Formats: sequence, structure tokens, C-alpha cells
Amino acid sequence: MLLKINPDNPEGRKIRQVVESLEDGGIIIYPTDTVYGIGCDIFNHKAVEKVCRIRGLKPSKAMLSFICKDISQISEYSAPIDNTTFRIMKRNLPGPFTFILKANNAVPKLLKNKKRTIGVRIPDHNVPLQIVEELGRPLLTTSLKSDDEILQYFTDPVDIYEDFKKLVDIVIDSGPGGNQPSTVVDCTEEVLELIREGAGELEV
Repeated sequence: MLLKINPDNPEGRKIRQVVESLEDGGIIIYPTDTVYGIGCDIFNHKAVEKVCRIRGLKPSKAMLSFICKDISQISEYSAPIDNTTFRIMKRNLPGPFTFILKANNAVPKLLKNKKRTIGVRIPDHNVPLQIVEELGRPLLTTSLKSDDEILQYFTDPVDIYEDFKKLVDIVIDSGPGGNQPSTVVDCTEEVLELIREGAGELEV
């Protein structure tokens, strides 16, 4: 299903429709403040495996991230966040950044990599934030890469729907997406490390 949702004022009944699909183990493609992402409920084992199959990833090796509604929700799934990291996250979120943190035991086993870390995002986009708010827990996210040599990521939701309609339950159309992924910052050591330079300029 291709579902148009207003990016500025997401319609509540449509958000509810998306959440009901997620609660039933559905896979969705949705906008963020960077590129379109594909995801599911982090606690639905089969849905997580399906997302990984679609993207050709192994759950234990993949760098999968969570979309959270705020920093307090992030702290439910991460080891204690030190003051420096907390300040940097507060300064830059919501925004186009993925922060890598040490995971705690609330993270589903399937999503724990060998380093026991998680990537977390709070995108500056109303649609995914309202989905997470309504769902009551984070959304698994991984970016939707294209085979196009020029465009690395899918930007047109109608094209996305044509390519993925048989693989996912809902493709959300909130207008064109970006073609630059989030900036990834590793916060698991004492000194922060920039893993990938993407959208946004990190304020430290």
C-alpha cells in the first residue's frame, strides 16, 4: 500500500494505520530527515529478519539502528550515557545523526552485534517520530539503498513503491527524500569518533 502522509501535520488515523501494521509484524518504508528508511517493530523477530533479508544483511553483523522519540527513550536501550555524550546528543537531536552507544539488556538478542552496540536516531521529521510515539517503542531502521550509480538512495516514494510493493506492507509518501544519509558518530569510547560523514554538521 502507498500511503500519503502529510510531513508537517501527519494525519492521526494514518499514523494509527501504520502502527497497527507494525504491531501485526508489518514492514514499512518511511521518510526521515535524511533518506527514506525501511523498518519494523524492534521486538518482532520475524519482521526484523525479513527487513534484513530485503536489504541483504545478517542481523548479527548489520549496523541496524533504532528510531526513538527522545533521549529518555534512547536511555532505555543503552548503557548509561556519560555527561559529554548526553550534552552532544541534546545539542544535535532531533537531527540527521546516528549515535552509536553501548547496548543494554533491553535490546532484543537478535539485534545485538558482537560489539554489543546500537545505533540510535531521533530524526527531525514528524512522521517517524509520531509513529514511534504511537507505537510506544523504537522503530528498527536501515536506509533504503538504490542500485542507481548516480543516486545512491531512493528519493521518490512512488519509485520506491514500484520496486518494493511486493516486499513490504506500507510505503509512506511524504514527498521526496534526501540522497545523503545521516552522520554516524561512535560514542562507545572516551573520544568520539566520526564513522561516516553525512547530512548535518555535528555541534560538539
